[in-house]
Amino acid sequence: MRSIETLIQMRSRVVLITGAGGGLGKVMADTLAELGANLILVDRPECNLEILGEYIRTHWGVNVLSISCDLESEASRIELIRQVYQSGQGLNCLINNAAFVGSSDLTGWVVPFEEQTLETWRRALEVNLTAAFHTCQGLAPLLRSAPGGNIINIASIYGHHGPDWDLYEGTTMGNPAAYGASKGGLIQLTRWLATTLAPDVRVNAISPGGIYRNQPQVFVERYNQRTPLGRMATEDDFRGVVGFLASDLSSYVTGQILQVDGGWSVW
Repeated sequence: MRSIETLIQMRSRVVLITGAGGGLGKVMADTLAELGANLILVDRPECNLEILGEYIRTHWGVNVLSISCDLESEASRIELIRQVYQSGQGLNCLINNAAFVGSSDLTGWVVPFEEQTLETWRRALEVNLTAAFHTCQGLAPLLRSAPGGNIINIASIYGHHGPDWDLYEGTTMGNPAAYGASKGGLIQLTRWLATTLAPDVRVNAISPGGIYRNQPQVFVERYNQRTPLGRMATEDDFRGVVGFLASDLSSYVTGQILQVDGGWSVW
């Protein structure tokens, strides 16, 4: 019988995290490094991953490789996959965390449906769905041959549910169609991969609810009222679920979409 301490331990295992420089990516990297995992941190070229990498090396004594990659570019993704193989360290867990979330000033993004552009639609699907497909496909051979090989896709409650527009009234925030559609596609890709890569690789997804990031107070109050636990998430709320799915604690779990949303989805 294996102990919980043994099941959750990730020493000598390697985890690749895309979007590692974002708030959620940093927390997942810190969590898995604490469990002993060596890390491959991936983010856009303008994101300085060396500061995060040095922090993790100093605090947890694990190996960290940082790779710049524009996930919107097929050529950049091919180079990422090549570098992972070239590193020679293998891969036990792939976390597709990076996402195209746009901004309120991006043309054709946070605007009425009739004004949302095909360009932003294509960009969102390229990063949120196509890039995940590409990295899973390219790195699957490494995951198949690794102990505990698994994939974790970061989806969203809006991959399951339509937006409640009352939340956004009076703010500059929005909920573009491309975001929800791409996250819904990622959820189905998770299920498809779970049966396709079995029994060698487990594939699961996490669907976060809204994470507090200094949104307008009126939005936060409405969101809190809409959520059974009465608050938005923090990045720390995802430490437990990523540790569970990445480690052998979940060795008989695949094809599941874990909604970490404070109860948003139960209504």
